[in-house]
Amino acid sequence: MTLLSRLPAGAVAVCAVALALVLAACGADTPPPAKTAAAPVAAPAPAPAPAAPQSPDTEEKRLASEIWVWGFPLVLTDVTREVETADIGMNVFKHRRSVPDAATAGVANPNADFLYSQAWLDLSKGPVILSIPDTKGRYYLLALLDAYTNVAGSIGKRTTGTEARTFALVGPHYKGAAPEGASEVRLPTDLAWIFARTAVDGPADVANAIKVQDQFKLSGGAGKGAPAKGAAGKGAKGKAAPTPAAPAVAVDTKTPPRDQVVAMDATRFFTRLALLLPGNPPPKADAEIVAKLKKLGIEPGKPFNATQLDAAKQRSIDDGIRTAIAAVQGAAGGLGGADIRHGWRIDRALGRWGTEYGRRAVAAWNGIGQNAPEDAIFMSTYLDGGGKRLDGANRYVLHFAAGALPPTDGFWSLSLYDAQQKFVPNAKNRYNIGNSDRLQANADGSLDIVISPDPPGGAMDANWLPSPKAPFNLILRVYWPKQAVLDGHWNPPGVKLVAQ
Repeated sequence: MTLLSRLPAGAVAVCAVALALVLAACGADTPPPAKTAAAPVAAPAPAPAPAAPQSPDTEEKRLASEIWVWGFPLVLTDVTREVETADIGMNVFKHRRSVPDAATAGVANPNADFLYSQAWLDLSKGPVILSIPDTKGRYYLLALLDAYTNVAGSIGKRTTGTEARTFALVGPHYKGAAPEGASEVRLPTDLAWIFARTAVDGPADVANAIKVQDQFKLSGGAGKGAPAKGAAGKGAKGKAAPTPAAPAVAVDTKTPPRDQVVAMDATRFFTRLALLLPGNPPPKADAEIVAKLKKLGIEPGKPFNATQLDAAKQRSIDDGIRTAIAAVQGAAGGLGGADIRHGWRIDRALGRWGTEYGRRAVAAWNGIGQNAPEDAIFMSTYLDGGGKRLDGANRYVLHFAAGALPPTDGFWSLSLYDAQQKFVPNAKNRYNIGNSDRLQANADGSLDIVISPDPPGGAMDANWLPSPKAPFNLILRVYWPKQAVLDGHWNPPGVKLVAQ
């Protein structure tokens, strides 16, 4: 069991990340010095000694560490938004028109099940109207993420069906009614993100999926679309609630957003955080951390200037930030609360973090855009059932007993990646396999997926997932999983090494 999984929800963020942060932010206060005997009355009082340089292990360091961990996902989301909307603006869909293959670069563990779309939302100026087409039964999912990387809602086949629908997406300050004919969806932050997936049934289906993508429409709000009728939002005084923006700067579209955030000094990071808070209010459960923001001198909507502090406090804050970054980075390679079952790593609690700030920060470090568990659960392994590294020098079988296929109301797929998390070139251009394929069941109703560099031959070629003649990894994705997957009663079997 990891430190993350042992700590209760609501533990301070720094405790939730790693031992280094426990020492920095959760240690006991320094005890007062022991009393000494009083000097004789007749003796002259000694001159006060010069103050020794203050150690950076101070309250400011602990506060800075904890607040950085708490605020990192919010700042990372905003920088990501800035980079990804530099060429298109807010409240506009951007679509990926092809399914990833072995030539796809710049994407770790790509997914060949979907065409992807995304849109960054500014809800500060009133509702943004989202129109969804009739997908005629096609599976699709629009995850609605708030500025803190929580999944705030899901629109798609599981939740709203596949008929044409219109939604009014509104922010936390909106007081008006939803425009006529639209169902209101209230999001907790003015900055939000739609991460959309449209299912593709193989390369021949891409053109049809693109037609569905083209019918995802946004209008109103602060984007390029025309304002929707009745979409003017009102704050407490009858005006649209303003969202302070970070100071205008040239957008760096080359450096990854995470690297940009990590490079920020205290003034830049905490200023960005403070300016984001009015439009993206922390939930009530974060009252304790909000009090700590004030204690460190961070006020919503106001710039933070670390250079106005004395030198010792500046050093403490800088050291606290460095400690937080190191701890999050170190924890990002661990389990982060996931389970291990038959060699598979499974996390059933992503996307809604509550007060588990450490887990949220680690997940954001590894990549924003998690699914709600009810929408999808991903399971990954680089080991066979005997605990040995998967390697294409061998042949493997993933055997599902009769009646024991992944329980789902949607679909499942198994994808294979090389050690660099890329698809592997192969003669069949097959990068994943699942229940959408025409798989060959065994006589007893069980199912074998063959994983090997060479085809098994005969009818079993339908069940073949090509592997490289080198180490590889697997990801099993279950969309719209049934309760047995969500509660852990169903787990994938171990990958079986087959004797050559």
